[in-house]
Amino acid sequence: MDNVRELALEQARLHGASRIDGITLRIGALAGVEPEALRFAFEVVMAGSIAATAELHVQAVAAEAFCEPCHLSFAVESGLCECPRCGAISRRLLRGRELELASLELV
Repeated sequence: MDNVRELALEQARLHGASRIDGITLRIGALAGVEPEALRFAFEVVMAGSIAATAELHVQAVAAEAFCEPCHLSFAVESGLCECPRCGAISRRLLRGRELELASLELV
């Protein structure tokens, strides 16, 4: 959350904003982030800054892998990257580990 805070404040400075009303994060299903813990940390880390009253928006990103033998993209359930068509274990995760600052609402 400290990195998110720094990125958000830096962007606010670059755009001449006096307040941050909203912060949107994209979080992958396999990112290892607990949403409730993230929300608590958000409030603590943003306190005393121009983002103190900002609302946190979370965009969940489903995990998806790619099977090389089948050339099939498939949803990953519980971190298991087994192709539903051929049973091969995928070594190529297309998405699902994101933890990104997607957007800011600046005033």
